[in-house]
Amino acid sequence: MPPQTAASAMNPDFAGVASDLPAGERRVSRIILIRHGQPAIETSPRTGHHGFRDYIDAYEAAGLSPESVPPEELQDLVKELTAIYTSGRPRSEESARALAPNAELIADSLFVEAPLASPHIPLLRMTVPKWAVVSRILWHVGFHPEIENYRRSKHRAGEAANILETRARREGITALVAHGYFNLLIGRELRRRGFRKSGSHRVRYWNAVIYDKE
Repeated sequence: MPPQTAASAMNPDFAGVASDLPAGERRVSRIILIRHGQPAIETSPRTGHHGFRDYIDAYEAAGLSPESVPPEELQDLVKELTAIYTSGRPRSEESARALAPNAELIADSLFVEAPLASPHIPLLRMTVPKWAVVSRILWHVGFHPEIENYRRSKHRAGEAANILETRARREGITALVAHGYFNLLIGRELRRRGFRKSGSHRVRYWNAVIYDKE
């Protein structure tokens, strides 16, 4: 969900990092967390709280914009993978297919985004990115009507990290194409487990962060 910058590029922190060893010979476990590309939906309309509630549903249903193309550096980074995890959401699935057309897609709803709810603030009109910021802040302080709360999202991120770490240990490298905030939660859990991070979790389509562990 926005907020969002217009850039759709890989983190410069690790541009050019290569998976230079075959999976069977790699001495580290590598996990790549990738945010989906730009959805086929307007990303910054102005709206009220009712409109933002409808926008959340429309955003969840949107696929990948045909104009959103994964960066070549990111394609190179995952080219050896035979399988990539997704959340099963259209923007996640279609982004993974665009990124790695020959890889098997493993969809698991465990990887869906940490949810947002539209706060009831009458008369206020803002752009969708601003609504998203307000909603996320309120979510953290306890506003979660009929949606998953922060504690449960954090627990789910731990379960997601288990799946990714298990495959990375077995294959040497794995990747997830999912969602910005939930990727951040997974990344925090991986850091807690001793993974080294390359890159930053930025509000950017196709954003990618690498986690390595000896």
